[in-house]
Amino acid sequence: MRTVLCVEDEIKILENNRKALTDAGYIALTAENLQQAREHLAKQTPDAIILDIMLPDGNGLDLLGELRKAGSKIPILMLTAWGKPSDIARGLNLGANDYLSKPFEYEVLLARLEAMFRNMEHVPEALVVGPLKLDLFANIAYLNDVNLKLTQKDFDILLLLSQNEDVPYKAESIYERIWAQPMMGDKNAIQAAISKLRKKIERSGYDIKMIRRKGYVFKKI
Repeated sequence: MRTVLCVEDEIKILENNRKALTDAGYIALTAENLQQAREHLAKQTPDAIILDIMLPDGNGLDLLGELRKAGSKIPILMLTAWGKPSDIARGLNLGANDYLSKPFEYEVLLARLEAMFRNMEHVPEALVVGPLKLDLFANIAYLNDVNLKLTQKDFDILLLLSQNEDVPYKAESIYERIWAQPMMGDKNAIQAAISKLRKKIERSGYDIKMIRRKGYVFKKI
């Protein structure tokens, strides 16, 4: 039987979440704030977390960031009021598995939860390309087992390109995927990130080339 930690400060929603999870066959742990959530996590590792963003003692995204930085692979479903785009973008960039906007139907909540579990069963722990290894849960890239110490966005760019070797991506497409917003004609952020990545992987036998009119492509040298 799977255990789900639900972190929510609205008592009625928390109780309804607990009941929906219990009725669906889960063991439901509840926390009204970040402190209670951390107390639960110190005692046991749940199979999933349903995490509200706005909490009385802080932002749920901070807990998400802490868990991912520590290498936690727990699937996390964010709850966000009215689908606020900035919350969604930041949460996904930090490593959330999915999000659900309030108000929501409990059938949808349970379906999203089950979908997360199915996806986790089929996701490999790492992508290996030559001497490069990208840990897909900890979001850490290694070259010959040495941590490249990439930022989250740099890791995401390298993952996107290395997963699609020899496939060109335009700067606008990369920006929209990684920054979760239109590039609006400013290529400086992409150019700086690609330049940094090229230096980081220069001894890997791979490079990120710029092909005119097509975009950036991850290629074997």
